[in-house]
Amino acid sequence: MDNILLEIKNLSKVYEGKGVDVKALNDVSLTVFRGETIGIVGESGCGKTTLGRCVVRGIDATSGQVLFHTEEGVIDFLKATGAQMRKYRKDIQMIFQDPYASLDPRMTVFDIISEPLRYNTKLSRREIEQAVDKIAEQVGLNKAYLRRYPHAFSGGQRQRIGIARSLILQPKLVVCDEAVSALDVSIQAQIINLLEDLQKEYNLTYLFISHALSVVKHISDRVMVMYLGRMVEFGNTEELFENPMHPYTKALLSAVPQPDPDITVDRIILEGEVPNPANPPSGCHFHPRCAYATERCKTEAPPLTEVNGRMVACWNCSACSKG
Repeated sequence: MDNILLEIKNLSKVYEGKGVDVKALNDVSLTVFRGETIGIVGESGCGKTTLGRCVVRGIDATSGQVLFHTEEGVIDFLKATGAQMRKYRKDIQMIFQDPYASLDPRMTVFDIISEPLRYNTKLSRREIEQAVDKIAEQVGLNKAYLRRYPHAFSGGQRQRIGIARSLILQPKLVVCDEAVSALDVSIQAQIINLLEDLQKEYNLTYLFISHALSVVKHISDRVMVMYLGRMVEFGNTEELFENPMHPYTKALLSAVPQPDPDITVDRIILEGEVPNPANPPSGCHFHPRCAYATERCKTEAPPLTEVNGRMVACWNCSACSKG
């Protein structure tokens, strides 16, 4: 228990509309340990970003618990008062997907990076300048650029600014929401290496949300696969990539491009479209697109069950893993 940093229990998020409710998250539970990286993958609309924003309380979840383990005890972020959130906000930060939209164009790079320090600490001006200079050097930003504005930088440089802003308070948990998806492949590699170096130095814990499965495989210790607001598979990264059990995970991994032309992969083409989250299918949400679906799949939602050290939500995972 001492090594647990975050516990997500039965987290749900419902967006209420005019006569239509969209369940973006459906009873998601997860335990995160200090110093690890958990990859969160799935198609667009599966609830990855909603999960991340509920964790940092960027949006309020409808039900469930987000338990943050601190030196003073366990704090439920969903029930925390304003004073409690101000106290622990510095310990949990977020790196946003779009490096163009997440930076205020009217602020200099120095002001952007130093803003968390000005609001959360009582450091002197000189101490703030020293802290900004240090983090800028660590993320690969030239100190001469600190007085410039975001429009003067490339996408990779802007993402470095966003990373510096998120890490300036030395948080314990960082939610990386598609942190490299808007960048060129060569820049992606630089940012991934940077995140790994900073994780080792500060013992950071990452929730790494991404569509790029090859990146997730490289950086993650464990991987959670989501489909239509539910967790469908969760386990060790190497084992999950080598032997996916859920048919949706198998389809996702079959779409990963292989750099070696001599390697042939049997591509699994899913039929149909992602269901409407406002009107999801009964039973297992994946059954209309699943080659292994039975009558039970159409009427009963499978619970997460431990299978060979893996958590899988599938009535026929033994058959799927052989298929």
